Amino acid sequence: MTAGQNPFARFLESQGVVILDGGLATTLEDMGCTLDAKLWSAGLLRHDPGAVVTAHRAFLEAGADCIATVGYQASFPGCSELGLSDAESVSLLEQTVQLAVEARDIFWSDPMNRAGRERPLVAASVGPYGAYLGDGSEYHGRYDIDRAALADFHRRRFQLFANSAADLVACETIPSGEEAEVLLEILADTPTAWAWISFSCRDGGHLHDGTPIGEVVRLCEDAERVAAIGVNCTAPAHVTHLIDAMRSETTLPILAYPNSGEGYDAESKDWTGGRSDVDLVALAEAWVASGAEGVGGCCRVGPELIRALRGRFVGASA
Repeated sequence: MTAGQNPFARFLESQGVVILDGGLATTLEDMGCTLDAKLWSAGLLRHDPGAVVTAHRAFLEAGADCIATVGYQASFPGCSELGLSDAESVSLLEQTVQLAVEARDIFWSDPMNRAGRERPLVAASVGPYGAYLGDGSEYHGRYDIDRAALADFHRRRFQLFANSAADLVACETIPSGEEAEVLLEILADTPTAWAWISFSCRDGGHLHDGTPIGEVVRLCEDAERVAAIGVNCTAPAHVTHLIDAMRSETTLPILAYPNSGEGYDAESKDWTGGRSDVDLVALAEAWVASGAEGVGGCCRVGPELIRALRGRFVGASA
């Protein structure tokens, strides 16, 4: 990874809107995969890496301009608690990027897939501290940890990904103003990296810990090498209000990739209410009208919806 130009710039110049991928982990579950409780989708790296490549390719073939890796819930402490050595932990984290790059390069090697397309990006996914805890605290952001320990948790993984073959780092589902500040400080200390920061929000104006969305957006606006800001793993009904609040504070690209509208029970680790009938394509039209420049999905959003988003905003996928 090298700093250079904002990785999203060529997509915005050529097509106006960046199409993100959807929920990788829930897509893997739909494929019949059983996910590891501690590593979630990254657990497949240990016994079925081919499934990860298949899922990445499904999103690319559906029209995604950017795919996020399975690194969201993988962390050095999480790997250590599973008995992995430090070297094995490094290898597993590096593999999250390698598989996404492999999928992208296989896709791009076919000339048929290049028609009307920019070469897709690989974003190394970095989940919040709450994802490592696995107790649903990424949906409230009230961690029992001090700022220094939070920085220690994030720094090594972030910098490993910054020095990988990924095009940028995706800091996702960030529910806490303090955690956003910590990640921006690490980004400032990592001059080779671009990153986006996407927030998990409880309503149309606040992160889950109560921080006003405008407050963290202003921090991102003032930082260097923030490729975009976004909202993800948030109820779709809140997204238009959040984009309005974000756009009033920033000129950065805004990414909207919420979940499908269903509820998630952190104790049972299951979805409630069945498949949502929310029309995310129609909602995405409002998001783009409000100033979003990247659209996609999070949990329970699969390749077919990404195909529909590309058809609506860019044109038919390869």
